[in-house]
Amino acid sequence: MSFEPDTLVYNEAGLIPAIAQDAESGTVLMMAWMNAEAVRRTLKTGRVTYWSRSRQTFWVKGETSGHIQELVDFRLDCDRDCLLLTIRQTGPACHTNRRSCFYTAVREGNEVELMAPMG
Repeated sequence: MSFEPDTLVYNEAGLIPAIAQDAESGTVLMMAWMNAEAVRRTLKTGRVTYWSRSRQTFWVKGETSGHIQELVDFRLDCDRDCLLLTIRQTGPACHTNRRSCFYTAVREGNEVELMAPMG
């Protein structure tokens, strides 16, 4: 069966959450938003493309920073309203220069920083 991005379930803004996971380690690196065209571009090029809500434009991860995301596997959840992208990440995934955007934990009621910026 052929895949069509329009069959995904998007929110009222026409967006779907996309979770980026490191293909080798399994580490969750980040979450960003995609629309149907970003999904199409990602599948066509193999370079992960998101939709920037603040800039209202497409954002190819690493286009300016060099911290690219190469698509390894593209998965949909059972409700078709969330994506899991397994990727090869070059450099940090987070704009704070950390490997993952999920670098803060809450432990015993306190925020704990789990990783320092790279480099």
